Amino acid sequence: MKKGSSSDAPLVWSSEHGRVCPGCGKPAAGCVCKKQQKSPAGDGIVRVRRESKGRGGKTVTVITGVPLGSDGIAALAGELKRRCGTGGTVKEGNIEIQGDHADLLVAELTKWGYTVKRAGG
Repeated sequence: MKKGSSSDAPLVWSSEHGRVCPGCGKPAAGCVCKKQQKSPAGDGIVRVRRESKGRGGKTVTVITGVPLGSDGIAALAGELKRRCGTGGTVKEGNIEIQGDHADLLVAELTKWGYTVKRAGG
């Protein structure tokens, strides 16, 4: 067999099961890789800061240090966006909410039991 042939690539789709996890080889619905992912290590403090650099003058509120996995962060971001009534995204484990909502987000995260600090000026 030639080096780099298609048999070296992991299976990602099956006509019997559909999408297949390339990590564990199980159907995507029964994947055990995602369930074993641990939450990122940190100091346990959620930090909320306001940023506007590199954004064309637009202000966003950035939340870092949330001790959840990627699915949990996405769900939390959705709740916070609804609470603020604005858009946002999750980038590299950080939640970005459009606009200056730092005070509201600090109060909301504290209410949900997180240890929260305002960061920046």
